[in-house]
Amino acid sequence: RAIPNLLTMRPADTVEALECWQVALQHKTTPTAMCLSRQKTPAVRVTDAGENLSRKGAYELKAANGAAKVTLFGTGTEVALALKAAETLEAEGVPTRVVSVPCFALFEQQPKAYQDAVIGRGTVRVAVEAAIKQGWERFIGEDGGFV
Repeated sequence: RAIPNLLTMRPADTVEALECWQVALQHKTTPTAMCLSRQKTPAVRVTDAGENLSRKGAYELKAANGAAKVTLFGTGTEVALALKAAETLEAEGVPTRVVSVPCFALFEQQPKAYQDAVIGRGTVRVAVEAAIKQGWERFIGEDGGFV
């Protein structure tokens, strides 16, 4: 993400990996880095969306049960962790949505209205990633959490 003009893709599962691969093949003027895990990853996309959701860089993977109070953002294998955390929070009565972010650069290219809809408003925002906080500020804001 720190290298200009490089699409850095961190797919959460096999479906996102295939979608990111398709995006990489279509971007003929921009190099792409696919960051894949060597560990076994659970499937996070279990229903057919009918479109390549990863091409937009980020999308709502799980809607909250009710009006969202928390939004969890994840990239790569941490998306599964965000889904587990959301399950725990929802069991405790906290409506939680999860956003998968396979590619920051692609998300930045989307219209502001789409970005605002994905990021959401009025919720506690927390990003989950094993690496660094760099770049997450635009999602979680100044008051958001980073794990």
